[in-house]
Amino acid sequence: MVGMTTPVEAEQTQVDPVGADLGAEDRPWQTVVWNDPVNLMSYVTYVFQKLFGYSRDHATKLMLDVHHKGRAIVSSGTKEKVEGDVTKLHAAGLWATMEHA
Repeated sequence: MVGMTTPVEAEQTQVDPVGADLGAEDRPWQTVVWNDPVNLMSYVTYVFQKLFGYSRDHATKLMLDVHHKGRAIVSSGTKEKVEGDVTKLHAAGLWATMEHA
């Protein structure tokens, strides 16, 4: 019969689902700080300096991204590190989440 394939031929053309997710765990996590109507810009700048050791200029740039763009990536790394950063930001009263890069 023309056009029919055997199960072996069909198996060979299937995509291997195991390889599809490779690299997902290699991507770093990112800490996202979101704009809120509560915190003063000067306070957000201060928090970025104290928690992450950023210079005043860098902390101000990130704060302005939060203010004008609605969000900023303020740190990245392993899932555990970023979870810790999000927890510290929450303790400081900022709205933060984490996402894969």
